[in-house]
This record gives sequence, structure tokens and C-alpha cells, in this order.
Amino acid sequence: MKILIVSDTHGYEDNMWKAIYREEPFDMFVHCGDIEHMPAEIKRYLTCPVYVVKGNNDYMLRLPETERFEIGDKRVILTHGHKHNIYRNQDAMFYYGQENNADIVMFGHIHVPVIASVGGITIVNPGSISLPRQRDARPTYIVMTVSDGSDPVYELKYV
Repeated sequence: MKILIVSDTHGYEDNMWKAIYREEPFDMFVHCGDIEHMPAEIKRYLTCPVYVVKGNNDYMLRLPETERFEIGDKRVILTHGHKHNIYRNQDAMFYYGQENNADIVMFGHIHVPVIASVGGITIVNPGSISLPRQRDARPTYIVMTVSDGSDPVYELKYV
């Protein structure tokens, strides 16, 4: 199973579409918030499940604050992260995963990619595909691959 994970497009969708076209086919699309446009076009184009949560800049959009779903045998919780004080460190995301009995926490907001595991919980932030803040300032996304009976593999990719 192949999952495309993006975040923080902030209305600048060109790089997101580049990633979609480059990575097709995939089995699931996840947007970690701050999309700033209704995801209807994405849902019309893609035939796979699409999960999108509300970010702090998605004022007018009617999107859920969190989504819960499964990828293989892993329980996933998706949130934007802006309500978890994550600028200082991402420990809050591990606690959020514990509190919600999740194996994987996907989040956005900080515009910096993160893939880290502690105590059986993996936190995943694809960075920003439009407005990156890490040192090299390259737009990023993540491709997650899950094979039956195996742990997920996360690959950070650049547009």
C-alpha cells in the first residue's frame, strides 16, 4: 500500500499536483491541514481514500479537526497540530498518540519534515510542500509504504 502525505499548501497547489502526478498510482492521499481551498477538486481527481484536516488557516472550510483511520494494522490519527504547542518540540504529538491509542500521528503546521518513533508511536510531518521552513527550504512530502506484516517505510521526497 502506498500513501501520499502532504501538508501546508496554503493555497499554492502547484507542487502538490506535481507530487500527485509523480507518485501516481497510490492507495491513499493524506493532507495534514492548511490547504486553504476546498479539497473537492482533489477528491474528484483521485479514486483512492482522501483524508484532509482543518489547519489554523482553513478558516472558512468545513473540515474535521482530526481524522482517525487505519493503514494496514496501524491505527492513525491525523491532526494539523496547531493546538498542541509543537513549535518547542514534538513530544506533544507522542502524548497525543498515546492518549488516542494511535500507532501513527500525522500532523502539519511547523513546515518542517519530521519522522520519529518513540515507544511504539511514530510521528510523521511531511513538512510544507509550498512554504518550507527547514534549512534548505526545499518543498517536501512523504511517501509511506506498507507491506503486509511489515512496519511502514517512510520516504521523505522533494518536489
